Amino acid sequence: MRRTPFTAGWQTRPKANPFAELTGGAPPWETVTLPHDATLGRQRGPEHGAASGYTPGGTYEYRTTLAAPVQWRDRTVLLDFEGVYRSASVYLNGALVAQQAAGYTGFAVPLDGHLRPGQANEIRVECRAHADSRWYAGAGVHRPVHLVVGPLLHIALDGVRVTTPDVEGDLALVEVATTIENDGRGLRTVTVGTQLRDAAGTVVGTDRVPVSVLPGEPAVVRQRIAVREPALWEPDSPALYTAAVALVDGDERIDDDTVSFGIRSVSVDPHRGLRINGEPVLLRGACIHSDNGVLGAAAIDRADERRVELLKHAGFNALRSAHNPMSRAMLEACDRLGVLVMDELTDVWTQGKTDFDAALTFSHEWERDLAALVRKDVNHPSVIMYSIGNEIPEVGRPAGALWSRRLAERVRELDPTRLVTNGVNGTLSTPFDPETMALPSADEVGINTMMATMGDLMTSIAASEAVGNATAETFGVLDVAGMNYMDSRYEADRERYPNRVIVGSETFPAQIDRLWRQVQDLSHVIGDFTWTGWDYLGEAGIGRVSDAEDPAAAQLAAPWPWLAAWCGDIDITGQRRPASYYREIVFRLRREPYLAVERPERHGREQVLSPWSWTDTVGSWSWTGAEGRPVTVEVYSDADEVELLQDGRSLGTAPAGQECRFRATFQVTYTPGELTAVARTGGKETGRTTLRSATGPMHLTATADRDVIRADDTDLAFVDLSITDAAGTVVLGTDRELTVAVAGPAVLQGLGSAAPGTEESYLDDVHTTFDGRALAVVRPTGSGEITVTATAPGCAPVTVRLEAR
Repeated sequence: MRRTPFTAGWQTRPKANPFAELTGGAPPWETVTLPHDATLGRQRGPEHGAASGYTPGGTYEYRTTLAAPVQWRDRTVLLDFEGVYRSASVYLNGALVAQQAAGYTGFAVPLDGHLRPGQANEIRVECRAHADSRWYAGAGVHRPVHLVVGPLLHIALDGVRVTTPDVEGDLALVEVATTIENDGRGLRTVTVGTQLRDAAGTVVGTDRVPVSVLPGEPAVVRQRIAVREPALWEPDSPALYTAAVALVDGDERIDDDTVSFGIRSVSVDPHRGLRINGEPVLLRGACIHSDNGVLGAAAIDRADERRVELLKHAGFNALRSAHNPMSRAMLEACDRLGVLVMDELTDVWTQGKTDFDAALTFSHEWERDLAALVRKDVNHPSVIMYSIGNEIPEVGRPAGALWSRRLAERVRELDPTRLVTNGVNGTLSTPFDPETMALPSADEVGINTMMATMGDLMTSIAASEAVGNATAETFGVLDVAGMNYMDSRYEADRERYPNRVIVGSETFPAQIDRLWRQVQDLSHVIGDFTWTGWDYLGEAGIGRVSDAEDPAAAQLAAPWPWLAAWCGDIDITGQRRPASYYREIVFRLRREPYLAVERPERHGREQVLSPWSWTDTVGSWSWTGAEGRPVTVEVYSDADEVELLQDGRSLGTAPAGQECRFRATFQVTYTPGELTAVARTGGKETGRTTLRSATGPMHLTATADRDVIRADDTDLAFVDLSITDAAGTVVLGTDRELTVAVAGPAVLQGLGSAAPGTEESYLDDVHTTFDGRALAVVRPTGSGEITVTATAPGCAPVTVRLEAR
């Protein structure tokens, strides 16, 4: 049973009831290619709330036609949906054939019962989203769909499972468990042949075994194949193998399937920490949401792959999917690139966090959702941990502990080869005590103190005996105790719970220097996952910097028209922010210092930062209109000290390194020219970085991530657009409205900037730059040459040429 993409030729519209159809009041259908986000084109407005990025909910329907050959009368036919947001109903020729409540869970729909071979068959999908998420979830068929057609006797969908129960340096035992299904009318006996191949395609192991299969009684064939001198999968060397399985009846090949896998072992203990193939690994982790920025919720393969590439380049070696199962494309990218994964089931169990979220269906859907998560992940060597939840309020009570055990044990039944964790927030999981847990008001202590107290309160509550007692049973059922903002427990729990292994499953970004020191010093703490690695839509403005006089500064949520959370190391277009370079220095992955300049308009003003904020800085010394104004310059470095030079003239030296939290701060008057930071340890230079001001006429520049792309709708070209000088220095303070046109076999899939607050749409061909930059995303529709042309006032047009093959 093989998947064939089934993403073209769909139409969508807001849901129309039969009465609207009869009276001519139904909205028109729009042709789309899946994956698709139905929310992205809707009108945003302040009435919709900051959690969703001020985007509305709604009910949507999709339709397409499936031409079924007559030969399909004797075939098994399925539709495999990777994710529909949310409360999906699937109809075939008017008959309901499947429902799926969760918005990120994959589900397969058998079509045989209502399929009309030899005719055109109408498929409709209905879905709805309304006050059911704490972030921007979008809506619609937002993940890929595949058509699956196979013989009546076939390998089950996702029916090949590979494990490596015994791994040594010179020999690995690979077990291939293949599930065979018989949808026919009698007993069949066939042969299962399996070949293992390495990355070069060389056969490294084979096995053949007969199997007899009754209708309605799947048979599992287990083949244990020895591989000599295996190439092990590990983060620095992610070697992949394939297992090709074929069903053969005499000389006839009936069905086949091929899966990739890695040979590796995973172990964890409080003394040696996490080990991959016996070697210690510290998790440099990033939490990530599922949206793709200017593409909205649409999980197009190349967009997910690109995110993994850029996150790894920024120094992360692990990702946590927050707070829902990761897409297949992202998992495949993590396999190829050696990025470890904590894949998460859900944000809620039985107690809701929004009005209509998954808590309404969890109690009767959890087993199906959990099985789908494991079935998707089981062959991916990158997946080392399943997280059964995020900040579940009930885990601190006996009823929640029962659910914890129920979920954890079910995961182990489905997949005993991986670790089980849960992202527990001590503040949310402990019964509320208004005397100890209430925040002081801004009027009482000031806005800055109130915001700072928010983070301090969470960590201090986490260290309390009450939280320790309330979470003891929940943590006791896990292999790894996931702690959200509970780093105050790390040191103490080594004595209180000597067998407990901890991971910082969610942490404040500005605390990474202190947190990483604990990861390095405490053997039972195996890593840190910052909130967040990549900025996301929704939870608008939780990481923003506000002026104290701003009436909205005391609110965690930003006012309309904010859209993004603004707390990611990487912004929604894929550009690294200063926090990303700081983190790289803390991880000891970067020796050169990094220069970050606070926006000139911030200087001298009282600023308000939330626990998820970074200073409002940009890696630029090109501030049009700020000449002669004072600015604050931050230099990040692991060296003992840094010297700041302006046009070759020393502005002084300041200590840096770990003792100064890897940061030195200077007050400077902005004058166009050069700004250089020189890092020294023991008097010896260890690195330097220079920023230069833009000079001369401005240019519009365009750079594509790749010149050649695949000629199918799973690929994308990402074109970075910038306002620069002739040397390529990006100009700040002179943002322009860009217009983008695409010619050839492609469409403009999205256009936008990293601006966290905007009223512009990502679906228009016009958008304003932010900090001199914007991003155009191009999706191929066939083979041939594609041209992308951008224009901006005061700049010559620029064209990028791509080839889709």
